[in-house]
Amino acid sequence: MLSPVTDDDGAPFWEYARAGELRVQACADCGRLRFPPRPCCPHCHSFAAEWRPVSGRGRVWSYVVPHPPLLPGYAEQAPYNVVLVELAEDPRIRLVGNLVTAPDARLGSFDPARIRIGAPVKAVFHDGIPRWLAL
Repeated sequence: MLSPVTDDDGAPFWEYARAGELRVQACADCGRLRFPPRPCCPHCHSFAAEWRPVSGRGRVWSYVVPHPPLLPGYAEQAPYNVVLVELAEDPRIRLVGNLVTAPDARLGSFDPARIRIGAPVKAVFHDGIPRWLAL
């Protein structure tokens, strides 16, 4: 499994994920959520930020099923899905992950033929990585 590459702006996201929490950066001045994390609010240009817990619920906005050849760390798990999930709190916030049958299931555990755009999902965590379960 590949590990996430973190930067100063996104490091808190991964710290919360390791603790089993889904949090999204928000502007501490105007209150708008933003993802990916960044130092300045794209709406009001404030540099004040906070990390807000979100429900972890959302809907599949899009998906793809990669097939080999892939990065070596993923090739043996292919084919598997990669979903883009819009969060219930703000559909403009979209997170990438995998739709799985259980938090610790292999990446290809969810039958790609069952994936539907708009399907409700909820976040789960495995080894500090957010994944998605169908509801």
